Amino acid sequence: MKTKKDEEAEEKQLKKPRLLEDSPHSPPPDIENPLLPLASYDEDEDDDDGEAMKKEESVSRSVRKSEGVNGYDEEDDDDGDEEDPYQDKSHPGQRRRQVEIRRDCPYLDTVNRQVLDFDFEKFCSVSLSNLNVYACLVCGKYFQGRGQKSHAYTHSLEAGHHVYINLRTEKVYCLPDGYEINDPSLDDIRHVLNPRFSREQVEQLDRNKQWSRALDGSDYLPGMVGLNNIKETDFVNVTIQSLMRVTPLRNFFLIPENYQNCRSPLVHRFGELTRKIWHARNFKGQVSPHEFLQAVMKASKKRFRIGAQSDPVEFMSWLLNTLHADLRSSKKNSSIIYKCFQGELEVVKEIHSKPSIEKRENGDEQNSSAITDGGSEHGSVVKETSKMPFLMLGLDLPPPPLFKDVMEKNIIPQVPLFNILKKFDGESVTEVVRPRIARMRYRVTRLPQYMILHMRRFTKNNFFIEKNPTLVNFPVKNLELKDYIPLPTPKDNEKLRSKYDLIANVVHDGKPGEGSYRVFVQRKSEELWYEMQDLHVAETLPQMVALSEAYMQIYEQQQ
Repeated sequence: MKTKKDEEAEEKQLKKPRLLEDSPHSPPPDIENPLLPLASYDEDEDDDDGEAMKKEESVSRSVRKSEGVNGYDEEDDDDGDEEDPYQDKSHPGQRRRQVEIRRDCPYLDTVNRQVLDFDFEKFCSVSLSNLNVYACLVCGKYFQGRGQKSHAYTHSLEAGHHVYINLRTEKVYCLPDGYEINDPSLDDIRHVLNPRFSREQVEQLDRNKQWSRALDGSDYLPGMVGLNNIKETDFVNVTIQSLMRVTPLRNFFLIPENYQNCRSPLVHRFGELTRKIWHARNFKGQVSPHEFLQAVMKASKKRFRIGAQSDPVEFMSWLLNTLHADLRSSKKNSSIIYKCFQGELEVVKEIHSKPSIEKRENGDEQNSSAITDGGSEHGSVVKETSKMPFLMLGLDLPPPPLFKDVMEKNIIPQVPLFNILKKFDGESVTEVVRPRIARMRYRVTRLPQYMILHMRRFTKNNFFIEKNPTLVNFPVKNLELKDYIPLPTPKDNEKLRSKYDLIANVVHDGKPGEGSYRVFVQRKSEELWYEMQDLHVAETLPQMVALSEAYMQIYEQQQ
């Protein structure tokens, strides 16, 4: 039997607050400095007591203010945690956390620069998410998050790999301890992850004759690096290599501030690729245009894609127009693309209108309004003159001989570039079938700073594609246009700039519809020519450039 005294003692015991370790919702113990632990993974712990968290946060802030605690970084959203799937979203008080910054990390010698490759898309290798992704600097794989339930944290425990870099903020952390590593020896990795150029460096690029050395000991020239052919993507590689020789375009994309307000992923990926190609501190002497190709596939709705050969002329046309549309300012319809490549044509179109007998039958009375120009009694010729901007000029090649000669060999015909440029002299007539039969005359009224010419080598019919093997003889330097086509008279204070130098020449080898593309490009600093085909980069003679089956060329105006 319990006495009355025993019962009262039990009641008192029940009313007493439970001890700290027994209570799941107890306030934190009073400690002199709450910042002592190496790191607090507050955002990842399923702690239900938001009020306690807020108290602890205010205490830590007051301690920081009063004592001036150094060596700690109070993070606020700079960690890429804006949508961290491993974060407990029920407590706003868990947003901030304190991370210790240390310089003496014992694991820095485990960093393996040979396996680091930042050319591929920044996706977690486990969850395939692109939010808050870290690269393991020991094995090179990408993982998401760094909280206690994240893939990077798990990898650090399973594999014993402890050094990770945030791919967006470029901060380096040691997991599972969670402190940030501040060590200047990691700056080279940051430079490879996100190459940077000052305006002074950009201006000096064309004067730089210095070679760079990759980690494997191979030498490479910045700007003259090979591009990986991911699968039948040589048409992209030759286009990029050609555009890298266009100085104003390259300089614009080397400095991200020029297009920081642009929302197009294609523009930013093209800028990243440009910076990687011209970077002098790469870990390897080649670049993979993987992220750029993904942006191209998305923007072109898979018209150009990995694994399907396409035409570099079509790709160049699409790329320049898309980049212009993404970059142009709303007030003026201008962009760096139009400043470099846009010229103007005057087009005179002669259309044979229907015979007058038919018109009378149809009851059309529009014949009187047409401008008749030497029309016969069966019909009249309607002349339309219009100004048309262009980014590239298409040149028609003469048809190859049908029959073999005595030696049973087809003679490969040759034609001077000036002969096929006569299409733009304002007098030569070009017959057009679509959208309706017409005779066209073209005259250049404004010359661009960089002129893109393309030779129409391929003709498509209902059955197959044919390739015209005609060789075009062109000068590598000093292409003087004014001797061959009529040019616009310059303004009073300007002089006529009609001389051009070749800077890139794209060549097609092999059968039509298949085959491969390579490009000859000029290096400005030494005026040497290089032949580039995917990863293959070799110096070549200027005479070899002129002997190739040119398909697309870029000429630079002499200033």
